[in-house]
Amino acid sequence: MTGASKQSPLRWLALPWWTAQLLTGAKSFGDNPLIGSKWLNRKGLHKMRVRMVHRLADWRRGRLAKGLSAQDIAQFTDKGYVSIADFLPADQFAALREAVLNRTSPAREMVQGDTITRRIAIDAAMLRDIPALRGLLRQTRWRRLMHYVASFRVEPLYYIQTILTHKHAAPADPQTHLHADTFHPTMKAWFFLSDVAIEDGPLTYVPGSHRLTPQRLQWEHEKALIAPEGVDRLSARGSMRITAEELPRLGLPEPIAFAVPANTLVVVDTCGFHARGRALRPSMRIEIWAYSRRNPFLPWLGGDILSLPGLAERRIPWLWATRDRLRKWVGQPWKNVGQLRPDSNGAEEN
Repeated sequence: MTGASKQSPLRWLALPWWTAQLLTGAKSFGDNPLIGSKWLNRKGLHKMRVRMVHRLADWRRGRLAKGLSAQDIAQFTDKGYVSIADFLPADQFAALREAVLNRTSPAREMVQGDTITRRIAIDAAMLRDIPALRGLLRQTRWRRLMHYVASFRVEPLYYIQTILTHKHAAPADPQTHLHADTFHPTMKAWFFLSDVAIEDGPLTYVPGSHRLTPQRLQWEHEKALIAPEGVDRLSARGSMRITAEELPRLGLPEPIAFAVPANTLVVVDTCGFHARGRALRPSMRIEIWAYSRRNPFLPWLGGDILSLPGLAERRIPWLWATRDRLRKWVGQPWKNVGQLRPDSNGAEEN
């Protein structure tokens, strides 16, 4: 909204919409004046929403734990992530990696600071062409981990993701600042198709930061009281940034870096504090990347029609096409760069 429209009495026609958003994953302190209301947050609105969604996620995860190993559950409960080396037998992984890297597909790229993030949709055509990939995503342990960490029995969005660093003379990538994606438990996963060295800027995560401790809840409350004006732009939009100096106050350790070999799966709750590490050299990281976020106030586990086979693998092309058509109103940060392989260094294959 512009400054003038914020003062217009007509804006209050949106009050029912703003109110309904309180029982969704809406998180922006700037876009919704109820979420960003200092008066309501002094009365405990943000704290109430945070408590409710964490309790619901704990309840859903309790129902989704069946079939997971005690080791996987214990690691997640303690750390906020599950990290599994050598997830596939070596020969299966080598065949999968070769098939994925040799395939040319429609690609999108986003530039953030000096870093390019490239995503290629794992769509119906790719799953048809690469049976090993289809088998991986249907593997029982894989699926159960995705559902458990997400706290929903829904199909994640899947991409082949490539991170290329030091590609521009520009400020640092904003994703290198420790942050929580949102106020409620969510899931992201990385299955690394290439080795990741510490110099390459690996994923970092603060162990245990997914837990809603009294210290974390108080920190959330204090941030809500000064948002949106008293925090940075991304925090005002609901993805709260935190400094390393603040972690001890919350009883949290320093972040760890997932400098891991290829064939490692890492599944994390991105309500915990995480960041992309700062790359010390030009690098390329390639991974199968999964993302799952649903309305956190829903008390049931499934019921998502878009998770059905035949629909799930078509969601990403639909999302891209819809945003392309609406770019004038909603923006489109993902540029169509044509047909590329995941390991391409640029758009020379366009």
